[in-house]
Amino acid sequence: MARGQERAAPDAVPTRIGQVVMLHHAGDREEARQRYLGLWTELGEHGDPLHRCTLAHYLADTQDDPADELAWDLRALSAAEELREDGSPGHRGARAARALYPALHLNLAADYDRLGHREAARLHLRRARRAADALGDDDHTAGVRAAIGRLERRLDGPR
Repeated sequence: MARGQERAAPDAVPTRIGQVVMLHHAGDREEARQRYLGLWTELGEHGDPLHRCTLAHYLADTQDDPADELAWDLRALSAAEELREDGSPGHRGARAARALYPALHLNLAADYDRLGHREAARLHLRRARRAADALGDDDHTAGVRAAIGRLERRLDGPR
């Protein structure tokens, strides 16, 4: 393979992630996981934080073990934190991170709940709620808010 082809071209990464998302949603979870992992290897630990955040966020959903899912969701949050630390308020990454925080914290809350760590789940659920409240009223945010409400009810219910 030619040297320039070894790594994903930055503009192609979101398209490639989207293609794997469609594969995953079509039901081929194992193939999606392998393709996501291939992209992760191409990006490397110092790749674009927005790409790493997005990829880790989706990769978490392909894991069989809840602890592995948590590890990928934590990687996604860590990459989002890098975007937030960028410092320039108009930077695409900072805006994207702000939009991703509700879902990232919601996923972490669900992970911790599945692992039996209810206090950690509640902490991330509170963070998800605060992050969602800072966003507008679009369909995605409404869906995240509804999922936050469902998880809140489950955490508050009997175990």
